[in-house]
Amino acid sequence: MSATAGQAQGERGLAERLGLKPGQVVQEIGWDEDSDEELRQSIEELTGNELVDEDSEEVIDVVLLWWRDGDGDLFDTLTNAMAGLADGGQIWLLTPKVGREGHVEPSDIGEDATTAGLSQTSSVSAARDWSGTRLVSPKGRR
Repeated sequence: MSATAGQAQGERGLAERLGLKPGQVVQEIGWDEDSDEELRQSIEELTGNELVDEDSEEVIDVVLLWWRDGDGDLFDTLTNAMAGLADGGQIWLLTPKVGREGHVEPSDIGEDATTAGLSQTSSVSAARDWSGTRLVSPKGRR
């Protein structure tokens, strides 16, 4: 396998870790210079769509929410992020890993997610410096 093919496979792997599928519309909220470009590119490659910004009026399959300690009120942001989600849609909350600047305690995520009416279903190492927490509406609410 060539180095380029290996890199492409690794990049697809980042998006596949999040369970993304071709054709999905992914909205990105909270992008900043510290956001992981490899992950962003792998999502666009796998879905075949560019990431849409937070002002998009499209129906969203997945929200990619970059969140750091000090970014504001997570509950409010999660509530706003749910507004454009399709039935069965999901939010991937991406936070800096332990020891990285801006790390968010899992207990804070759990509390704000539950208050917003979301359930945590899985956590992954989403990128080198980022952890991902998958949040969905409970089945009774969908």
